[in-house]
Formats: sequence, structure tokens, C-alpha cells
Amino acid sequence: MEIFWRTIAYYNSATWLLQIVIILIGIALTGLLIGKPRPWVKMAMKFYMIGLYTWISVVYYYIYCEERSYNGVMAMFWGVMAVIWVWDAITGYTTFERTHKYDLLSYVLLAMPFIYPLVSLARGLSFPEMTSPVMPCSVVVFTIGLLLLFAQKVNMFLVLFLCHWSLIGLSKTYFFQIPEDFLLASATIPGLYLFFREYFLNNLHADTKPKAKYINWLLISVCVGLAVLLTTTMFLELVPKN
Repeated sequence: MEIFWRTIAYYNSATWLLQIVIILIGIALTGLLIGKPRPWVKMAMKFYMIGLYTWISVVYYYIYCEERSYNGVMAMFWGVMAVIWVWDAITGYTTFERTHKYDLLSYVLLAMPFIYPLVSLARGLSFPEMTSPVMPCSVVVFTIGLLLLFAQKVNMFLVLFLCHWSLIGLSKTYFFQIPEDFLLASATIPGLYLFFREYFLNNLHADTKPKAKYINWLLISVCVGLAVLLTTTMFLELVPKN
């Protein structure tokens, strides 16, 4: 646990200015996407997400969390999600079309990354050894809120990865004493349920290729594989070192 919080302090103290820049760009693009969702804005948001996920993979995990025994697999996990965003940008799969069905929950989730550090401060932590809006769980909640706001067509494999991260966040609340992660991970559960509900309601009886039932089994298979990999690597931090 000491290593965990030490790496967070190292990350925050070295990157706080860049984190502010990342936050401001995210706010601007989200505002444009809501107010004027033009094609270039949608593409700009996808490039932003590619950069954001690459940042978490390379800067947060690979560089500043090098002390953690599981940093490599986590960097790979976020790198895969960055690649999914690259694929999405190339294919145009996620349309960023509003549905207005889940606006209230979406706005709550979009606000959660800013509540994250406030909870840290409220429980007596101080900068730099505290949570910040540009950390993995904050990025996950932001992504779920964004996709839920534009839920007409979303990438379900990305949602699957986000679902796994939320479960990891719940387990971290106990092992690393981070109640903030409980707040964030719990807030994502309704959003994740709605994604899967919308997907199967829209596609279960549709003539898709591959068929929806095979997509369902593929999602389950990937889910099981990720669960085994991530659970195993997370507990490496708890194994006593000789």
C-alpha cells in the first residue's frame, strides 16, 4: 500500500500542470460535443480519448507506477483500450449521437472525476499523495458518462474493458484503502447495465454478422479471460517479496 500511494504522489507532483491541460481540453471538447456535435468535433474527441488512454498506459502506469509489480499488465490493458479507440476512429463505429434517455446519470458520471479529489481532501489527504481527475478510475467514469450521453451506438468491447476496470476499482477500496474508488466504481454500475441492456435489446433479434448470440458468447469469453488475468496480477502486489 505504501508503494501504491508513493507512486501516486510521484505522478501528481511531476505531471500536475499537464494534468490541468488535459482536463481543460477534455472540458472544451465535451462542451463542443454536447453543444455543436459536428463531425470534426466527434473525431477530435476520439483522438483525445486515444491520447488520454495512451497517457494512462504509458505515463501513469509504465513510467510513474514502475515500482508496482503489476504495472506492466496494467499498461498493456490501457494500451489495448487506446488501440480500441484508434480502431473506432478509423471505422467511425461510435457515432456520438445523442439519445437523451440517460442524460441525468450521464452528467452525474461526467462530474464524478472532479468529486474524486474532493473526497480525498475531505478524508484528510493532501497533494500530491491524493487522487486526481487524470487517473485510471476517473478516466473510466468520464468515459462511461460520455458514452452514455451518446449511447445510440457504442463500442461494446470498450464497455467490456471499462466494466472490468470498475470491478477492479471496487476491490481496490479494501486492499489499498481508497474509498474514492468505491464511490466511482459504484457510480458506473448503472451505466454499464444500461449499455448492455441497450445492446441486447437492439441486437438480440437482429440479423447481425456475427449473430448476436455469438457476440454474446465472445463477450463472455473475453470477460472470463480478463477476469483471470487482472485478478491474478492485482494480487501480486499483496504477495510478500523476499
